[in-house]
Amino acid sequence: MSETETSAPEQGAESSSDYGYRMERQAGGFGARLRSLWSRRLIRWAVYLLILLLVAWAAFWAIFARDLPSVEKLLDYEPAVPTMVRGVDGEIVNSFARQRRVQLQYTDFPEPLINAFLSAEDKTFFEHGGLDYPGVAGAVIDYISKLGSDERAKGGSTITQQVAKNLLLDDEYAVTRKIREAILAYRIEESLSKEEILELYLNEIFLGRNAYGVQAAAQAYFQKDVDQLTLSESAYLSILPKAPANYRPETNAERAVARRNWVLGQMNENGWITEAEMRAAQAEPLGTKRRRGTNYARMGGYFMEEVRRQLIDRYGENSDDGENPYSVYGGGLWVRTSLDPKIQEATTKALRDGMMRYDRGRGWTGPINTIEMEENWASVLASTNISINYKDWRIAVVVEKQGRTATIGFTDGETGSLPSGYASMAKRGGGSAFNAMKPGDIITVSPAGANNVYRLRSVPEVSGGMVVESPHGGGRILAMQGGFDSGISSFNRATQAERQPGSTIKPFVYATALDNGMTPATTIVDDTFCAGSKCFRNFGGARGAGSQTMRWGLEQSRNLMTVRAANDSGIRNVVKTISDMGIGEHEPHLATALGSGETTVEKITNAYAMLVNHGRELTPTVIDYVQDRNGKVIFRADNRNCDGCQMEEYDGKPMPRLRPTGKQAMNPLTAFQMVHILQGVVQRGTAQNLRSLGRPVFGKTGTTSGPKDVWFVGGTPDLIAGVYLGFDQPRNMGGYAQGGTVAAPIFKQMAEAVFPDMPVRQFIAPRGIRMVRIERRTGKRVFGGWPSGAPKSAIIWEAFKPETEPRRSVRAEEVAQVTRPAATRTRQRATRAARPRNDNDFLEQQGGIY
Repeated sequence: MSETETSAPEQGAESSSDYGYRMERQAGGFGARLRSLWSRRLIRWAVYLLILLLVAWAAFWAIFARDLPSVEKLLDYEPAVPTMVRGVDGEIVNSFARQRRVQLQYTDFPEPLINAFLSAEDKTFFEHGGLDYPGVAGAVIDYISKLGSDERAKGGSTITQQVAKNLLLDDEYAVTRKIREAILAYRIEESLSKEEILELYLNEIFLGRNAYGVQAAAQAYFQKDVDQLTLSESAYLSILPKAPANYRPETNAERAVARRNWVLGQMNENGWITEAEMRAAQAEPLGTKRRRGTNYARMGGYFMEEVRRQLIDRYGENSDDGENPYSVYGGGLWVRTSLDPKIQEATTKALRDGMMRYDRGRGWTGPINTIEMEENWASVLASTNISINYKDWRIAVVVEKQGRTATIGFTDGETGSLPSGYASMAKRGGGSAFNAMKPGDIITVSPAGANNVYRLRSVPEVSGGMVVESPHGGGRILAMQGGFDSGISSFNRATQAERQPGSTIKPFVYATALDNGMTPATTIVDDTFCAGSKCFRNFGGARGAGSQTMRWGLEQSRNLMTVRAANDSGIRNVVKTISDMGIGEHEPHLATALGSGETTVEKITNAYAMLVNHGRELTPTVIDYVQDRNGKVIFRADNRNCDGCQMEEYDGKPMPRLRPTGKQAMNPLTAFQMVHILQGVVQRGTAQNLRSLGRPVFGKTGTTSGPKDVWFVGGTPDLIAGVYLGFDQPRNMGGYAQGGTVAAPIFKQMAEAVFPDMPVRQFIAPRGIRMVRIERRTGKRVFGGWPSGAPKSAIIWEAFKPETEPRRSVRAEEVAQVTRPAATRTRQRATRAARPRNDNDFLEQQGGIY
């Protein structure tokens, strides 16, 4: 190897060593330079300052910004909006809200209203980035000047800061809260447009009278929508955000006018209104209206409470910080109910009038409740939530008594006088009502003339419930009244009161008998019947009438015949029928056949509706469907699909139909037979006072032992109603009280109000029913004769199942000799030409429905 070749590796090794040496020298040089720089005081102070700033920033973030909510939630922000409830006609009838609010879009706010709020709160809103620095400086100076005092410094907050405070923070009075508010305001300005921020503000701000947002406030103060507000009215609303109580028109009208006029002046200075417009608006009075509940007529208190209860069960009461978007008190739901306003009004009036008739002349029932009298008695009275919605009656509390006059007060703080002469009715138990009253008693009164003089009123002690239901469409309840007034007692006797139904249970006993071999013409002995040591008797102790048809026994409500029918059919079968029809789970005792079990008005009314529905199951409902705040349907009571209803072209096949709802709970032929028999109760039985309604009506009266309760349940092919009256703590109502004399007139009053708007229709028979002429009292088949149409015609049409018609017959002449005097026979011969001559004629007249 040459010398040159051997020296190459040595040179490479030497170069590597030199490189390391050079790097060491360079590192040493860099360190030396750093040490040289650090030795300079200015550099050291700069580094210390940088570290201090980083520590301060971390501390600032940890103290003020770490737990701030994300501004992103504002992009999907949905304020708490009331649930609005509509009736069957689509009109609003109620709302469920703890805060009165109506959400609008920015384009819905009129420009004068926007300018008024900007003038009052933040005139540079469209110019700043979330903070008004001159305003902040002024607020800091004001805060320092008031340290140590009890005075609160001015806020200096922009509208953006108020949005941050109202939507994301609490109302704590502290510097830390203001700093957090400023941080959020900056973030909000980065995330939302000015219009979106102002929309949130005008929808959310509290303006007094439980009104949140300007639309709710416009209704609360002026009973107007925002687009109807005048310039002066808009200016008044704009002064309310800071402290609504300071500008209440009832107590601080002059202060409110002065502040409103200041806002109008600011609007003029900002160039938003002219001098003439300012002066004209400043000359106007406030023009606010007295407080009122809503801009719609509330009705159906018990109905609405049932709706509220069902909604809470389904969706919850509160939003739980957004976890429950469909909450009743913040979800902004739109609820369509089955409530018919006209029927509800008639139902409420009929039941109340029935209670008043029964209670008339019995004296004062005593105070509704009693409170401890304090200086703030008006607030205490309001906190009881006792109210009444009946004629011109009002809830009042006895404030004091002096001589022969009592001073009474109302929830709004107003007072009136109640002279002894207007409270002279007797008190139940002895003495006069005036002498029995004492301070703290909550009573009902009505105006007795001018000068705030009132007359004592008495709420009936007897109570009751009433339900009106449609037998079509799945069991929709059209009206419900659960007592005299839901503001006095929230206990709903229509759905919650378990009462003995008395004779209204009998149709289901006889329906069981029809399913076990009997027919409407079957004769049953009306005579003493004993089971072991228990012997039954007819109502009022009436003696037995011997063998009579089932129809006659039900029309006349004969207890002995009912018990025999139950015994022959099997009481367990009767109990099963009662259960299948949704009335209740009753014990298999013969007394059950006379109504000794318990049920509610809603349940037994629904069972009668099922009879009209040919025995098919119905489920009582008060809600048709529910929509969220955006209009999406989130619940529907009737989920049936109509297959083929939306076809583009008719395919020539039968028209599409909705499938029936519910299972078959009773033989449809049996159900119709029972409806047909119950029409006789109205024509010639215990409910004859309903015959004057002039249309096909079926039903059954009921009177329990005592009597403790009186009932009527029945209706037409389109409307079924049930009603009972009785004391909440059951006791004797008096021997004269019967279903036919007390309960049936309540149904009649309701019917007379609503029937004129309803078509007259016949009860439709299901396929298979055979209409046969029989002699009404014996049940024998008749040939040659025809029903006269009179309520007590000797010959009637009776409904039979196939192959169950009576085999024995009687000639028309034999019936006439027994049942009609000669003069009657002559009159009937004169009108014979107008009667159908055969069964085909009858069927043709009835539209072929049989």
